Amino acid sequence: MQVARVAEIHRYPVKSMSGERLESVLVGRDGLLGDRSWAARDEVRGGIEGARKLPSLMSCSARYPGPVVAGEPLPVPVIELPDGDQLAANDPEVAKRLSKAAGRELTLWPRLPSSDEEHYRRGAPDHDDMLEELRSIFGRLPDEPLPDIGKFPPEILTSSTVPGTYYDCYPLFLLTRASLESMHSTQPESRFDARRFRPNLLLDSQEKVGFPENEWVGKRLRVGEAVVEIAMECPRCVMTTHAFADLPKDPKVMRSLVKHNAGNLGVYAVIETPGIVRMGDAIEIVE
Repeated sequence: MQVARVAEIHRYPVKSMSGERLESVLVGRDGLLGDRSWAARDEVRGGIEGARKLPSLMSCSARYPGPVVAGEPLPVPVIELPDGDQLAANDPEVAKRLSKAAGRELTLWPRLPSSDEEHYRRGAPDHDDMLEELRSIFGRLPDEPLPDIGKFPPEILTSSTVPGTYYDCYPLFLLTRASLESMHSTQPESRFDARRFRPNLLLDSQEKVGFPENEWVGKRLRVGEAVVEIAMECPRCVMTTHAFADLPKDPKVMRSLVKHNAGNLGVYAVIETPGIVRMGDAIEIVE
């Protein structure tokens, strides 16, 4: 049964930076080929970190300077800084300028093997109280419920990202335009722009109201040539409220998400069968 079509495909070469829009891409076991292949490491707190704690990263964008070919080494991404300068991710000047913007020392790293436990080890918290730390990460007020941490992959309790990758939880994130439009209807003065939520696949669903992808959790979907299993709804973090590009800082985004969709938007997936996904491909529930 068809439930949606692929409207847009997005790859993010560097974690927490804006990325590139594609016509087609290979979706492998660890997500879109070349997705989140580099990330910033916080040398003050320790650990790989993203825009939840380093919002200045969102003012940068990253792209690959040449073709990304399966089975071949990934090209080093080119990062465009807020002033328009473009530098390779492995240029030491990039880390210096990111550090200045963040107000703390940062380094940039390609993915390392999952066996490098120290590289992926979670950094020191900003708050001594763990509940306060979680509220800060997820942008929740004291009277708002926190996500069920038990639903996350167990390795992220001790690691900043899933070891061997720079994913927070799962390798693929899907979001419907219907969900964005539903949120906008609840909070018209806020901009529920897809860029705030960073989907890999932005979808046009058959259902035009509500949150259609919530009903796919636990189901297997055929997406183009690939088959994926929807693992869980995606609990949103404070990153979705930060200002970047032409989008203003807006804590009301989170207030509305908590009120109307339990703080979630979109769904995470794991890849069962790799394959090419193209714009316009049908998405079908696999019986």
